[in-house]
Amino acid sequence: MKKRTKEILEILDAQYGTDFVCYLNHESPWQLLVATMLSAQCTDARVNIVTEGLFKKYTSVDAFADADLRELEQDIKPTGFYHNKAKNIIACMRDIRDKFAGEVPRDIEDLVSLAGVGRKTANVIRGNIYHEPSVVVDTHVKRISNRLGLTKNKDPEKIEQDLMKELPKEHWILYNIQIITFGRSVCTARSPKCHDCFLQKYCKEYKI
Repeated sequence: MKKRTKEILEILDAQYGTDFVCYLNHESPWQLLVATMLSAQCTDARVNIVTEGLFKKYTSVDAFADADLRELEQDIKPTGFYHNKAKNIIACMRDIRDKFAGEVPRDIEDLVSLAGVGRKTANVIRGNIYHEPSVVVDTHVKRISNRLGLTKNKDPEKIEQDLMKELPKEHWILYNIQIITFGRSVCTARSPKCHDCFLQKYCKEYKI
């Protein structure tokens, strides 16, 4: 690992700690999968408000698999893009029931074979449920990894590959957790708080 990368990770650890935190409320693998699918283009806070009632109404993989499309659309409407999300959730839960005996798979190829599941969602499941070292490239990781010079790519899959080479395996999930917090509070997309930033000396975009 490069000295510079090591210093960045040490500062993040000191600032945010090394606890594994999942910002999406869930009590089972399939609940986290549904919540992650709903979180596309939506805040975790809003998803958690929606899933509080949603998971009381749909209490199993089967319940989602057999859900009425129009009804589910209305149930998840506040998360946005609800037509697509509802269609994908039902298809995904049917796949889990019919192809994987009701269990959310842990293998990346199996996960991305599910309707509406890309690498980002698959890696959230692998990292948080199965504790498999995984790099999750969300909007914060994409933006900040570029600003910190840990990647020059814009494509999430290429960023994932770059970070897998750049970061030690034990830090993969932790980096995502820390960067989400950092991206929400300091290194925001618009009007980042550069003067308050504890990583400014490593930032490619920081101007004194």
